Amino acid sequence: MFGLGLPELVLVLMISIVLILPASRVCSKAGYPAWLGVAVLIPGGSVLLLFFMAFVKWPIETQLEALRRSGPA
Repeated sequence: MFGLGLPELVLVLMISIVLILPASRVCSKAGYPAWLGVAVLIPGGSVLLLFFMAFVKWPIETQLEALRRSGPA
C-alpha cells in the first residue's frame, strides 16, 4: 500500500536515464569508462564526478600530447 507503484518506478527510471546518459557521454569522450556516469545516482556522486573530471588529467589529453610530440606525419 505504501510502496512504489508503476508510475513512480517509470518516473524514477526516466530521471535516472536523463542523469546517466549525459554523464556517461562526458566520461567516454574524456577517455574514461562510460560506467562512471552511474556515479550521478549516488548521493554526492555528481559533485565527486565533477571534481574528478575537472582536476584529473584525462587519458585523451595524454594521447594528444603524445601525438604532438611525435610531430607531423
